[in-house]
Amino acid sequence: MANQPITHKFVAVVNKKVSTGAAMNALAHLAAGLAASYVKPELMRFDDYHDKDGGIHSAVSDNPFIILRADNSNKLRALRAELLVAGVHFNDFTSTMTSGSYVEQQERTSQTPESELEYYAVCMFGEIETLNPLTKKFSLWRD
Repeated sequence: MANQPITHKFVAVVNKKVSTGAAMNALAHLAAGLAASYVKPELMRFDDYHDKDGGIHSAVSDNPFIILRADNSNKLRALRAELLVAGVHFNDFTSTMTSGSYVEQQERTSQTPESELEYYAVCMFGEIETLNPLTKKFSLWRD
């Protein structure tokens, strides 16, 4: 894959109001879910890396993965709406998904109107040319 041009990337936009730990948790869940659910795995570039001692560091993505920062949950809600219109493959993580069992998280989410969900992050995968205009209003995540 190393000789083929990179045409797709991952982008995550994180609510700057959540703690670093909460952001990392959201990103881990989103990235795993996005990779597992993507319908065109041939566009995702996963390579094994071999160290000098013969160790294998497997399934590391060769696609760019950019982490951006949104000012608040409403900015992520708006981004989510734009991604739906654009047909971009994405997933999101909300405060209702942070504690309790899967069943409890599902129940909390189902009882919360979308307009009241607090978005922690949105993660997407798509063509670089499609994602860049949708995400240009966000800045790089920096601590």
